[in-house]
Formats: sequence, structure tokens, C-alpha cells
Amino acid sequence: MTTEPGRMLGDRYQIGEVIGRGGMAEVHEGRDLRLGRRVAVKILRPDLARDPSFQARFRREAQSAAALNHPNIVAVYDTGEDTLMGEGETAVIVPYIVMEYVDGMTLRQLLASGRRLLPERALEISAGVLSALDYAHRHGIVHRDIKPANVMLTRTGDVKVMDFGIARAMNDTNTATMTAAQSVMGTAQYLSPEQARGEVVDARSDLYSASVLLYELLTGKPPFTGDSPVSIAYQHVSEMPTPPSQVDPGVTPEVDAVVLRALAKSPDDRYQTAAEFRADVERAIAGSPVTAAVPMITIDQTQQLTPVAAAGIQQQPTYRGKSKTGRRIGFTIISIVAIVGAILGAVLIARFVFGAATVNKVQVPNLDGLTIEQATTALDDFQLRLGAQTPEVSDRPSGTIIAQQPAAGESLEQNQAVNVTISGGLEQATVPQLVGLTSLDSVRLALSDANLQLGTIKEKASSQPTGYVLAQDPPEGTQIEAGSMISISVSSGQVRVPAVIGVSEAQARSDLVQAGLDAQVVQQADDTVAPGTVLAQSPLPGTAVDRGTLVTITVAIAPEPTAEPTFEPFPSEPAPVPVPVPTPTPTPTPTPTPTPTG
Repeated sequence: MTTEPGRMLGDRYQIGEVIGRGGMAEVHEGRDLRLGRRVAVKILRPDLARDPSFQARFRREAQSAAALNHPNIVAVYDTGEDTLMGEGETAVIVPYIVMEYVDGMTLRQLLASGRRLLPERALEISAGVLSALDYAHRHGIVHRDIKPANVMLTRTGDVKVMDFGIARAMNDTNTATMTAAQSVMGTAQYLSPEQARGEVVDARSDLYSASVLLYELLTGKPPFTGDSPVSIAYQHVSEMPTPPSQVDPGVTPEVDAVVLRALAKSPDDRYQTAAEFRADVERAIAGSPVTAAVPMITIDQTQQLTPVAAAGIQQQPTYRGKSKTGRRIGFTIISIVAIVGAILGAVLIARFVFGAATVNKVQVPNLDGLTIEQATTALDDFQLRLGAQTPEVSDRPSGTIIAQQPAAGESLEQNQAVNVTISGGLEQATVPQLVGLTSLDSVRLALSDANLQLGTIKEKASSQPTGYVLAQDPPEGTQIEAGSMISISVSSGQVRVPAVIGVSEAQARSDLVQAGLDAQVVQQADDTVAPGTVLAQSPLPGTAVDRGTLVTITVAIAPEPTAEPTFEPFPSEPAPVPVPVPTPTPTPTPTPTPTPTG
């Protein structure tokens, strides 16, 4: 079945081209139309989807996988089901899982390209895988299908483990084993011995598969190959692997020790947790002593175990009649043993009779604070040799001796070994990726998984939702002391008001909407700028406000034209009628009266 590009799932996810195929599903590039993001959509094969019990297990396991929020695990965003084939009673309802889209390549593609990795890079990739497994195991999820095709490298070099929960759903249909109908299921090169035997597996099976993956990254090929899956599975159960250093001389004995311990046939002999395995891988990266015993490499260390012995069952001896040749061989062996015993007895009697004066004893020198090279030289001076080297977390300088047995000053026969404890330095931790996490709970959980603590939290205005981690210090991948503080910057959920003064109203509205703000327009007449230009805004540019805040912008409009006054002549009036002015009556001049003269 191939889902047509362009088809919608759940009225939300638009399906694109196929980007991957597996034995049980197709993976399409898709787009979440609701959130506008790129996603990967895994769609179950219709023939498997017809089984209702498998559908139920698939949904249950997908939900479990969705709960795994870790930087080294491909995130599961959503699950659902849709009808992809037929109508009515013939319709097939197919489950799908919506996942994080990872831009990169799988380790299978990387190995197929012929590119060889440096041992340090192979160890770094494995540390990322083990970080993901440690987180999943502590949340009750066993991957059960760790292989190169299920591990991706992003373009920035980050490790992403895929298909959590899906492999477990497949196993549940087969009573939690990796066998069905006498055929080995899964990828044979990466099966653990208990998977190959059809036993119920636990988290330690993932550690075996992760070690097979590490082996292939180091050497370019898996430890066991064969003509058929059955022959490969038989080797996982019955044969010991060739140490990686015999395939690639660039691999150190410490890395050999880590790989071979994780490849132990019995789960009890392996690392018991992914965190323990990862800690040794990180010690190997740093050049510190590892906890796994460094093997003594011989010319050919590959050996075959009987299937019964490999399964952990004590084999009963088989009695057969002895031939004459067998009796002669037995007689010869008995004779040699008797001669050797006689020689040893004579030596012991001689030492008892003549005393032990011939045995030279020396005082053990003080090795405290010395490096391995310095301790070896010091012991050579006393004809002693360096014995077992046990690393231990300490605040003393890394690589120096912090304890010894026998203690300094004690007497010891020459050529005997002095065992030492070496400081591995303070416990180291790798800073996880925090940028992109969306809550402080997720940050604290990721730091707790890495044995680190949350330090200073700074809030910054951003277009991202509240609590989104924008930056971290130190950056992801940094090696620091365990328990150190990691500071982060998170989105406050507020945004900065953009500057829109001087732009057009349409541009201002667009800028405000893109910033998550609403616009309110107030018009003001102004003939100094073009109509539609923003004259002012409130709040001012750069102000931090909540998303959805109303921003008022003042927009210029053309002023209304003013009417010019019109002057009309007044109507003519008749000429005024002259009013006659009365002529004043002249006042008569009095005649003077003559004064009589007497």
C-alpha cells in the first residue's frame, strides 16, 4: 500500500512523499497544517492493521513512546487512525503515528556509504544511543530492535533513536519473544543471545544490541555474519566475537574491554544498566580507565561454545568405552602429572629443609599520587610488577594512584604484583540538548537524567510560546563535572512591539500580526506626509507586551479642503434726499440808549 501524496490524515496532516519503508510501515514526509510544521508520518501496513488486537497494542505502545521526551529520541507528537482503503465493510482503518521530522541520515546509510568513523566519533554516537536507552528503560520501555537503521544522525551530528514502542508492539503479538513459527524475527546481526533463544528479554538485551552497533561503527562490520539469519543467531549464542582491535588496530584495549563486556552471552555478565554502559564509554572517550576488565588479546581469541553450554545448561558427561589408544594417552598424561608432582614436591622439601633464605623480599614502595608509568618504573626498581588497576571516582588528579595493595612499607616477594586504585577524576557528565524543550519540567528531567542541575533561568521576549528554551550554557555535548549547574534562557511568552512609525497602514498591520499583536487604527489629518502613513504608535517600539496586546497606531489622512470666502457687492441705494437746513433768524442788534448828559 502506498498512500497518495497530498492525502489528508485526521483532517490535519497532509501526506507527502515516502521517505522510508520498513517491514511493517511506510514513513512519509508530512505537514501539520494546524501548527504549520514539518513532520514525519508512519503509517502501518493494512495487512497488520486488520488485526484488532495488534491495533490496540500499537496504539498503547505509541502512547508510551509519546511519553518519552528526550533529546536523543525522535519525538512522537500524535497518534490516530484513518480509513485509507475500501469503503463500508471493506474499509481498512489504519493507525498512524506523527513524529518529529529529522533532517539527516540513518547509521545504516552512513555505513553503506563506506565512510569510516574515528573510534572517538563511534563512541560519541554510542553514548547518545545509550543516553536514549537509559531514559527509555527508566520509563519502562525496552526498544528490542536497536540497529543502524533505527538510529539517525542529524545534520548537526546529534543522535536520534527511532521506533520506540513499535518494536515492542510487534513483540507483544508473539508473546514477548523474538521467535515465531521457528523463524528468527528482527535483524539477526543485532539479536541478543536471549532473543535468539526465544526467551523473554529485558533492558540488558538492548545493551547487547547497542554493543553490536558500537562494534560495527568501530570496525565497519558486525561481529557475526553468515549466510542465513539462523547461522548468525547461532553465532550470537555459541561463539565469542573477535576483539575490535584485531579488526582495526586503532581501537584501544580499553574500548575492547567495554565492547566485549557488553557482548557477554549471559545478561548477568554485561553492564546492568545503560547508564553504567554509557559511563564506561565516556571514560574511554576521555582516556580514563574503564571499569570493564581489559582483556589479554591473543592471536586468535575466537572460540566456539556448545549450544548447551551457551544456553547456560550444565552438560552431562557422556561415557564411552575406552579404546587402547585412549588408555595409552591417559597413561601418558598420568605419568607426566606424576613427574611434575614429584619435581614440585622436591622443590618444596628443599625449601623446607634449607629454609626460605633464597626467597628475596622487598619493601613495597609508596605509589600514592604516581601515574601508571611512574608506578611501573618505581616497582621495576624493586623487582615488583603492577597488578590490577581499578578506577574510582575521586577529587584527586585523574590517572593518579590513590590506593594500593599491599600498602607501602609492607614486605613482598620479588616479582609479585601490587594492585592499585586509580583516580578517574570527578564524575563527568555530558550536557544534554535543552534548546527546544517547552517546559521547565522537561528541562529538569533531562538534567536529572544527565546527573546535572538546573541553574539560572532568564526570561526573554520571544515569538516562541511561554517556557520554550531559547538558549543554554554550557552548550549541548559539553563534558562537565557531574552535579554542575546549567543555565537556560526561556521565552517569557511576551513579544517586543515592532516599530511601525513611518510605514504604511497595511505594512504596520502585517508587522503587528506577525508579532502576535492586534492593531487599532486612529486617523488624524496631516498634510505633511502621504495619506495612510503611520504617525504614532502606542505602546512604543521595543516595549515587551503579552501576545494579543492591542497596539494603537495613528494613521495620517488628507485634511479636508477649506472653502475660500466669496465677496458680493451690496445693492445700490437711492441717493439721499438733501434735508433743507433752516436759515437762522438774525438777532437784531440792540440800539444803544444815549446816556443823558446833564
